[in-house]
Amino acid sequence: MKLCVVGTGYVGLVAGTCFAESGNDVICVDIDADKVNRLQQGIVPIYEPGLEELIKRNLAEGRLSFSTDLSAAVRQSLICFVAVGTPQGEDGSADLAAVIRVAGEIGGAMDGYRVIVDKSTVPVGTAERVRQVVAARTDHPFDVVSNPEFLKEGAAVEDFMKPDRVVIGSDSPRATELMKELYGPFVRTERPIVVMSAASAEMTKYAANAMLAARISLMNEFANLCERVGADVDDVRRGVGFDRRIGHHFLFPGVGYGGSCFPKDVKAVIRSAEQYDLDFRMLRAAEEVNERQKRTLAEKVAAHFGESLRGLRVAVWGLAFKPRTDDMREAPAVSIIEALLKAGAEVHAHDPEALNEARRIFGDRIHYHRVNYDALDGADALLIVTEWNEFRRPDFERMRQLMKQSLVFDGRNIYDPGEMRELGFTYYSVGRKKVTP
Repeated sequence: MKLCVVGTGYVGLVAGTCFAESGNDVICVDIDADKVNRLQQGIVPIYEPGLEELIKRNLAEGRLSFSTDLSAAVRQSLICFVAVGTPQGEDGSADLAAVIRVAGEIGGAMDGYRVIVDKSTVPVGTAERVRQVVAARTDHPFDVVSNPEFLKEGAAVEDFMKPDRVVIGSDSPRATELMKELYGPFVRTERPIVVMSAASAEMTKYAANAMLAARISLMNEFANLCERVGADVDDVRRGVGFDRRIGHHFLFPGVGYGGSCFPKDVKAVIRSAEQYDLDFRMLRAAEEVNERQKRTLAEKVAAHFGESLRGLRVAVWGLAFKPRTDDMREAPAVSIIEALLKAGAEVHAHDPEALNEARRIFGDRIHYHRVNYDALDGADALLIVTEWNEFRRPDFERMRQLMKQSLVFDGRNIYDPGEMRELGFTYYSVGRKKVTP
């Protein structure tokens, strides 16, 4: 099939590339000419495992191209995906300005039947708004489909190639069949294509993210309670995870969720509910818990050293909101480092991929290290904020030799407390007892 994908952000770039990999001819469109030129050369603006290799291969084989000419891309395509950003507005609702603008431009460029697909995360009712905008710009027939993405950063290519499910929101048999044909190569292992109304598809995306966010916040609440009563959250997590109604996923406590989806989507659902006179109290509580959880690690540091950290050097391992990405949007590390700086600490940070993003956020207020051990030289404490695999089995003896104090605040519970005691570390984690040598 011939496709265009408008928007080369995280969703659009992954979707367009993976569609090209399955044999389709794909034009990815963006208004940023410099970004388009770099992508056309195979220079990828985001870190996502496997993505750069796929982009370069499909560019070389002629199935994938990048352009700033939306009208030309629409005229060459049967299916047009809208994958532009829907940033959070001041009131927490999703800003649909870019979606509506692109819809109008697609309508004005059409020269025949098109399927227009909302790939962006959008509130219920957006597909109908898009239909109205397009209808005002063209007399050609078209269908509007909602096709939300369920990609995890750090595993997005694999998630797209082998999805748990594909959700298609459409009341048009013609559009539905085209979408089923397009997604056929990705569901060969009997993963379902779930067809529903556009409104239900739009709600499904928000419901999935809201449930996961609430689950994380609930587990963080139990972790905090475990610390107070002397229970071990790892035992609790294992104990409840074997219940088939619950399962083991998303039960790991930590320093809160971040990224481009959960924080924004939770706020959008709360705001959407308010517009229909509904107070979504459970989600509002999940959001409040998450914001509070981002402060817990810095609070542990303050409890250990005192409110002032002036004269102390603190190492931070992990800046991205999760491993295998360079994304620092709403990352807990941002809140933690800001709290450390406010208390007077000198911060030395390392992350395998997110140092450039961190420089845009913190500038010269912190020190950056390409090698994780370099951040430890003379450190009074180490904070683990992101659970990159390379942090799981470090050279602990080297760590002790480099650090001024053998003190670790583990925000992701990646180390065993008993082992840390034997190695001579004072060790704080989340939902577990403090250990001392």
